[in-house]
Order: sequence, then structure tokens, then C-alpha cells
Amino acid sequence: MNILLRLSKKIDALNGWIGSAALWLVLAVVLLSAFNAIMRYAFSYSSNAFLEAQWYLFGLIFMSCSGYTLLRNEHVRVDVLLSRMPKRVRLWVDILGIFFFLLPMSIGIIALSWPVFMHTFETGEMSNSAGGLIVWPARLMIPAGFFLLVLQGLSELIKRIACLKGLIPDPAEKTPVPDGENSAAATGKEENK
Repeated sequence: MNILLRLSKKIDALNGWIGSAALWLVLAVVLLSAFNAIMRYAFSYSSNAFLEAQWYLFGLIFMSCSGYTLLRNEHVRVDVLLSRMPKRVRLWVDILGIFFFLLPMSIGIIALSWPVFMHTFETGEMSNSAGGLIVWPARLMIPAGFFLLVLQGLSELIKRIACLKGLIPDPAEKTPVPDGENSAAATGKEENK
């Protein structure tokens, strides 16, 4: 189990690094969007390539952060009943959900999207818009993003099994983020008690 926990830590580190790097992509999208707006309204110049680059960056942020979101336990969950259950039941629900839903769905999407990417890569397909970009980078984002989600799903599966065995604390419990806003909010809550 220790080997699997070390693998889980490496997967967590990879998705954590990718999530942190994606913060810079958000800045790039904002700057590119502002540049597009300035060029369009101030200089009456528009470029489909710049607009599509903006879409590609947004897609890259969304797809590359799927594993990071699972790492942070921030995926949408309906915990109306589950939050009232004992920790052991919640861990088993997570294990079964990862094993029977998340992993098969993600692997299925990878299997279906990979040939589409390969076709666009091999043919050099271009955007239908005049002056648009090549299409294969956008198509690659789908299997790559779901691959990161599969890796993180395996990491979460390992951590939940280790928690059931009593080797680690509950990985689903949120830990406070040490940044100015959240730590100030946490401090404020502690002071009000």
C-alpha cells in the first residue's frame, strides 16, 4: 500500500502543478480577450485566429483542471443524504463511484476522442473560419484532460482505500487554503466563536 500511496502523491503533485500553471492561462485568456476587444472597437480589426486562440486557451484551462478539481474535492456533489452518513459509508460511496462511474466514463471518452484527434492531426484539419487555427490542439485537449482525470481518480481511489485501512486521514475532508482571503475568513470565524 505504501508504493500505491507514493504513486498517489506523485499524481497529486502532477495535477497540483497543472492546476497552478492553469492560473497563468487564465491571465493569458483575459489579456487576449482584452486585446481582441481593443483591436475590434478601437481599430476596427478582428482576427478569427485570435478569437479561436482565446477559445483554445479556455478549453485548455477547463480540460487540464479536471484532475486538479477532483484533487481539491471541488467537483459537483449532491451530499444531501451522504453528508449525514458515517465516514466509512461516505468512503465506500466514493470508492464505488470512482470505480464504477468516473473511471469507466473517463476511459470511454478517451477511447472515443482519441481517434477523432488522430484524424484531425493526420489530415491537418483547419478551422472553417477564414484565418482560423489548426484544429488538432483543441481535439487533443479532450483525451488529455480525461487522462488527467483518470490519473486523479486512481489517486483518489488509493487514498480512500488507505483511509478505510486507517493508514491516512479522510482525503475528502477539506483543508483550509493558506492564502490571504481564506485564512482571513477562517481567522474571522475562529474569533467569532
